[in-house]
Amino acid sequence: MREPSSEATPTEPSAEQVATQLASVVNRLLRRLRTTSADSLLTPTQRSVLARLDGEGPATTAALARAEYVRPQSMRLTLGVLESQGLVERAPDPADGRKSVMSITEVGRTTLGAVRAAKHNWLAEAIAAELDGAERRTVAEATALLDRLVGK
Repeated sequence: MREPSSEATPTEPSAEQVATQLASVVNRLLRRLRTTSADSLLTPTQRSVLARLDGEGPATTAALARAEYVRPQSMRLTLGVLESQGLVERAPDPADGRKSVMSITEVGRTTLGAVRAAKHNWLAEAIAAELDGAERRTVAEATALLDRLVGK
């Protein structure tokens, strides 16, 4: 493994330069992906909560608030909207009947799947339209490096 270096050579950008450029591009990509599914009528927080419930299973309002770095009152509002749309449902907490846990519904999974598909389709279409085969290979190689950088 190479020793990390922050110094630049005439042909090699510094780690700080790459970090700045990468953060900027990733932020723009994330903004673009968020706006791709604007017709879903879900806010980014609502999408994030649905994805968390889908991936991690049922959770209390307090646990979701901690995980999403919001106040419990804000999470209650978010969950209220999702519940009124039939995307999540409430059930008694099996460990403590005084509490309730929220779960994603099949309608919620379908909605989340549609949001994910819209994002994936936009990205695949953009890659196909803007990049030739060699550029796609370069992006695939860069993706593998980024995966290694962030870990699994």
